[in-house]
Amino acid sequence: MDLEQYKNRVIVGDCIEQMNNLPAESVDLIFADPPYNLQLKGELERPDQSKVDGVLESWDRFETITDYDNYSKKWLESARRLLKPNGAIWVIGSYHNIFRLGYILQDLGFWLLNDIVWRKVNPMPNFRGRRFTNAHETLVWASKSSSSKYTFNYEAMKSLNGDLQMRSDWLIPICTGEERLKDNNGKKIHPTQKPENLLSRVIMSSSNIGDIILDPFFGTGTTGAVAKKLGRNFIGIEQNAKYVVEAEKRIKLVKVIESKELIQTPRKTMEPRIPFGHLLEQGLINPGELLQDSRRRWTAKIRADGSLISKDKKGSIHAVGAYLQGLQACNGWTFWYIKRSGKLIPIDSLRHAARAVNQA
Repeated sequence: MDLEQYKNRVIVGDCIEQMNNLPAESVDLIFADPPYNLQLKGELERPDQSKVDGVLESWDRFETITDYDNYSKKWLESARRLLKPNGAIWVIGSYHNIFRLGYILQDLGFWLLNDIVWRKVNPMPNFRGRRFTNAHETLVWASKSSSSKYTFNYEAMKSLNGDLQMRSDWLIPICTGEERLKDNNGKKIHPTQKPENLLSRVIMSSSNIGDIILDPFFGTGTTGAVAKKLGRNFIGIEQNAKYVVEAEKRIKLVKVIESKELIQTPRKTMEPRIPFGHLLEQGLINPGELLQDSRRRWTAKIRADGSLISKDKKGSIHAVGAYLQGLQACNGWTFWYIKRSGKLIPIDSLRHAARAVNQA
């Protein structure tokens, strides 16, 4: 079966049936926002007696927990069949279902990588005042197996987070304003539309340009809209024809970011390797100059061969840094600093300068 006919399209139908029609090991990433099985017995009202949308939809109702588990196992089995060997899946849920989904994921052979807490800036209040305000949802990120060489764009996430490692708690507003799709009467078209910023993090962190991303619970197309914008391909599956119409209209209006340089952060492992000694050859450092750590606790002198000497220890920037700290390993590029114009700067900044000269 040729997958090309399904790329960047929405398939109307039951997700399990339609996934079983797709070729095995054909998609790179899956994002799934399945029914939460909220288990509410009746309508939920705000203090002003207005109704809260989305709690009585037929697609979110199951007779028993066992029925929900069986359904979840079936669609997750179908999803796993479609993943390439190095593929991964994201599943989002609330306290009603995420623990059961995590259990099933592990039973089926998925390898859990992270659970991400989506902290909502503007959560819906607890109108009845009998529980804590439910201010978060949980995303489980898992690779197809323990041996999968999954994609993680660490540098992109670090850059997005102000050059700090991205944590597993994400503070993102719920979908509101112009992004929220509504009908002519101002009513929400889909009760649980996810914000594009949430999907942007998912897609940027765990896929590459040109990858195929499957969303088996496509709804009004947030996954497709973000995938298109970021230069990825998508396949959507949705059983509600009304949602499909709105999703297709929405995605058609999305403008693709054409330049790869604007949407792909190079991994450091892809950058040309610069030995410390190369800084000597370019005149960026000199033999005899003093290196210090950022807190000026340890010092070392640069030798003519590009090694360091400190007290009785000679070796690379990494080996000497580790020795002085009593550690097994050390990243010398980020540990050592050198004085320039009266200020300490990391030697890593000199490495970037050397790399720029090489690439010029």
